[in-house]
Amino acid sequence: MIRTLNIILVITSICALVGVYALKYSVEETASEKTAIQRLIERQEADLSLLKADWAFLNQPASVGPIVTRHVAELNLQPLAQEQFGRFDTLPMRMKAPDSGALDSLFEALDSGVDPIQQLITEAE
Repeated sequence: MIRTLNIILVITSICALVGVYALKYSVEETASEKTAIQRLIERQEADLSLLKADWAFLNQPASVGPIVTRHVAELNLQPLAQEQFGRFDTLPMRMKAPDSGALDSLFEALDSGVDPIQQLITEAE
């Protein structure tokens, strides 16, 4: 009886030992994959910062200016005029108080299932 118990315990110990070693190698493989992925991320971040620096350099007006002058005719570019920008006196003034009647009619229309925005779109077409 003791002999069979010893044999069972030895076999169990050997199985546990094999399991522990398999787990150890599995963890080591996972750690090496993690390290490789971290190195890849660091390389890609370095490449990204280099690309951002190149993009910033290429978007400088001194770099874009010669390209624009070369392609003025093809792009039909015109210089900006002051009239293209709005003036302060054309901006609408803010209302002093909200139009409660318009808000009430909007909420009533929404409650009744009518979409006022859709009506405006269909009227514009």
